[in-house]
Amino acid sequence: MMNTMTPENLTVAIAVPLEAEHVEAIKAAHPAVCVLYDPELLPPERFPADHAGDPAFARTPEQEARYWDMLRSADVLYGFPNENAAGLAKIAASGKVRWIQAMAAGAGGAVKAANLSEAGLQRIAVTSSAGVHGLPLAEFAMMGVLNGFKRTAEMAADQAARHWPELRTPTRLVSGSNLVITGLGEIGVATARLARAMGMNVSGTKRTVKPVSGVGTVTDADGLPALLANADALVNTLPGTPYTEKMINAGIFAAMKPGTVVVNVGRGTVIDEDALLDALDNGQVSYACLDVFAVEPLPRDSRLWGHPRVMVSPHTSALSGAENRLIAGRFIENLSRFQAGEPLLHVVDPVHFY
Repeated sequence: MMNTMTPENLTVAIAVPLEAEHVEAIKAAHPAVCVLYDPELLPPERFPADHAGDPAFARTPEQEARYWDMLRSADVLYGFPNENAAGLAKIAASGKVRWIQAMAAGAGGAVKAANLSEAGLQRIAVTSSAGVHGLPLAEFAMMGVLNGFKRTAEMAADQAARHWPELRTPTRLVSGSNLVITGLGEIGVATARLARAMGMNVSGTKRTVKPVSGVGTVTDADGLPALLANADALVNTLPGTPYTEKMINAGIFAAMKPGTVVVNVGRGTVIDEDALLDALDNGQVSYACLDVFAVEPLPRDSRLWGHPRVMVSPHTSALSGAENRLIAGRFIENLSRFQAGEPLLHVVDPVHFY
C-alpha cells in the first residue's frame, strides 16, 4: 500500500495530448491537487484519443526543457512522456514520479521495453486503461464472429465481381454455437456477455482458474485444446507477454474442428501468423478477423493483406470518441485512491507485465 499524500503537496502533470475539458474535470474532482497542463508542449491529436499526437510535431529546445522540467516536478503523470517506453525510462531515472496512468490497456509491453531497474519497478506504479476498451473490443469481436458465420467476405467478393451465385450457400447459426475466449479478463467477460445474449455457449481460459459468471467451463491454457475440439469460434483477448507469445500455434489450430472462426483483439504476438495462414489454407480456420499483428504496421508483403478470408483492421477496434473521457474518469477515481494510500486499480504487474 502506498503512503498517504495530502492534496496540498501532490502534483499531477499531463504528459500526453488531452482535451482541456477533461483536464478541467480532473481539476474539479481534485481542486486541491496541483495539475500541470501546457497544451503548447503537447502534440495535437489527429483523431479522438490520439495519445501520441501528430508525429510531425516538434518542440523547440526551450519547449523541450519546459516539458521535462514539468514532468520531473510531478508526483503523478497522466500518460508516458512522449507516449513511449523511452520517455518512461527517462522519467524513471530522473524524476520523483511515483505513479503513471498509461493510456493503453496493454501497457505492460511499454513498461517491459523501458527496461526499468527492479528499484524503479517497485517505486513507480503504472496503471493501465484496461476495461475502458472492453465494450468496443467486445463489439468488434462479435462483429468478427458474425462476419465468419454469415460469410460476409464471400458476399463482398461476389458483389465486387457483380457475381450472383447459381447455388445458394447457407450461413451458420450463431445461436447454439460454441465460443471459446482466451483471456477471461474484462474484455473477455464483456465479449462473453454479448455472445450469451446472442445464444452462444461460452467457455474460456483464465490464468487463475475460477468460475466466471455465464461461462460454462473455465480452464487454464493447458485445457485450451480440449475446449477447441467442439468450438465454432475462438476470440483471443490475451495480452502480449513471454507466456502468451505464439500460444495459439500449429498445435492449437490442429486441435480445432474444421471451419473454426478466429478473432484476435488481444495482442498480435499471441497468434503464430504463419500457422494461422496454414490453418486458413487447409480449412481448419474458415475466417479470421484480426485487429492486432505481431509486427505493426502490418508489413506490406504479409499474406494476410490479400487473403480472401481475412479481415485486417489497423489496431483501431478499441477506438471510440468516448475514450479520453473514460480514461480521465478512471484516473480521477485512482487519484482518490492514491491520496488515501489505497490500492490502485489496474496496476501493471512488474513481473509478468500485463
